[in-house]
Amino acid sequence: MAAGGSLVAAYARIRARRVLVLIALGVVLIASLLYDIANGPASLSLAQIVAGLLDPATLDDGQRVILWDIRLPYALMAVLVGAALGLAGAEMQTALGNPLASPMTLGVTAAATLGAALVVVFDRQIAATGVSLGTGSNYAITAGAFICAGACSLLVQALARAFGGSSGAVVLFGIALSFAINALVSVVEFIAEAGSLQQIVFWTMGSLARADWNKLTIIAVVLGICLPWSLRGAWAMTALCAGEEQARALGIAVERLRLVTLLRASLLAAVAVAFVGAIGFIGLVAPHLARLALGDDHRFYLPGAALAGAVVLSLSSIASKSVVPGLVLPVGIVTALVGVPLFIGLILMQRRSL
Repeated sequence: MAAGGSLVAAYARIRARRVLVLIALGVVLIASLLYDIANGPASLSLAQIVAGLLDPATLDDGQRVILWDIRLPYALMAVLVGAALGLAGAEMQTALGNPLASPMTLGVTAAATLGAALVVVFDRQIAATGVSLGTGSNYAITAGAFICAGACSLLVQALARAFGGSSGAVVLFGIALSFAINALVSVVEFIAEAGSLQQIVFWTMGSLARADWNKLTIIAVVLGICLPWSLRGAWAMTALCAGEEQARALGIAVERLRLVTLLRASLLAAVAVAFVGAIGFIGLVAPHLARLALGDDHRFYLPGAALAGAVVLSLSSIASKSVVPGLVLPVGIVTALVGVPLFIGLILMQRRSL
């Protein structure tokens, strides 16, 4: 009984520590969100922002437009996209048992870029006939990006099924597919006119500037559906981390679990990158941060990965406004610059060979 009691007490301490880590991530995220909203050329104090969020009538018309139509959608887009990519990366890494799995390495990001590039180029040509796809509103670009990203995800699912869910084969295929798709993007850029080329290049840099409330609603709905759905399978995914044989011994259909998990993660990633462009490393780094702090228990690991992704992209959004005074850099550039050394540091801290 004494040994059993000590084990229960030890587990309670571990559980309490993990809850505190999640709370701490949430606090950091709220602080980062508020600072991101406050950060900008127009002077708005933290007190004005909080008051304006609680009661918009306390602000004048100009301040209300700045807060509710520009800064708040921008900052919230960073949070939601970061959470979606973090959760997608965590699920991909668990499903494939590979720490290198992410929307970027599985080709989803590259496919979204190809879809956006095709819409931009062909819209210019079709417009000459008097018909337009409406890329000025960015929704046609978003649709093209989502369709190609979804097609890439389905291709990954087909490969997983063809190879019996072989994780190594799926990851290698995703990396090869990324190179092939990037080559196609280069071809599209080569034949594009100067105006189209500029638009494509800007899209590939990843930007939060296209944020609006309609897009935020779509991402929030998808994330709101996928996160609880993910948590319902937390026990099975935790068991999968211990190995395929042990998971099968516990009665888990490993192949089906992988396919469903990859489908859900691909949906998250496709929706996220379709609205903001190519943003790399969030889906790769955030799961490692969460695992380092919370372990492999997916009841904590999955929300932790989502929170970590949201924090990293929110901080990157702040950095994008601060690196060059008076200029907002595309956030995809910042995540790439920050993501590489951060990922290398995580590798060294974990002392594991990838």
